[in-house]
Amino acid sequence: MLYRMYNRWADRHGYSVDILDILEAEGGIKSVTIQVNGPYAYGYLKAETGIHRLVRISPFDSNARRHTSFASVFCFPVLDDTIDVDIKPEELRIDTYRAGGAGGQHVNKTDSAVRITHLPTGIVVQCQNERSQYKNKAFAMKVLRSRLYEHYKNERDKDREKLEQEKKDISWGNQIRSYTFQPYTLVKDHRTKFEAGNIQAVMDGEIDAFIEEYLKAQWLGKGDGGQRSDS
Repeated sequence: MLYRMYNRWADRHGYSVDILDILEAEGGIKSVTIQVNGPYAYGYLKAETGIHRLVRISPFDSNARRHTSFASVFCFPVLDDTIDVDIKPEELRIDTYRAGGAGGQHVNKTDSAVRITHLPTGIVVQCQNERSQYKNKAFAMKVLRSRLYEHYKNERDKDREKLEQEKKDISWGNQIRSYTFQPYTLVKDHRTKFEAGNIQAVMDGEIDAFIEEYLKAQWLGKGDGGQRSDS
């Protein structure tokens, strides 16, 4: 649902979206890495980093009970060649494996998918979108450079380091935003207190108000003081 929401948001802004890696699960997606291409994409989407909480009647529950789910979102910038990140070959473990898929003629028959582990930090990135192992490795290295840049930047930035630490615990009480479908409809950002009653519009990508409230709060150096909106 979040993947769809961010795709709709990107489409509204004229941004393109590339899937770098996706792991499907029964009934949906277990994890997905996407690259959003467009002006200020990272500047906006960095507001989405954190835990997102969903409350709804589960379509997979025959007793139609209300369920609570959590999903973790992390946004990091795509680096260009002007920013150098020192990555030593001996600090990497590179594994190849056969890319997964829904089946049929498009299933990859070779071990083209690539997983790279940066041993000092434990950061793991992977890519299986391309049929070429070389291209998948290049994409994975690009993602790794971005994540390492953000990792080392966070070490120097105590506020960002705190945000990252909070994000690691996907559990009740650590969410940045809640999407409630039952027994009422409400989307609430717990950092700014900003709320929207039209949950379907939000799930269709109308999240600019939430992003703007967060960025304004960061600019003003505070985390509350939002307002309510029903649009």
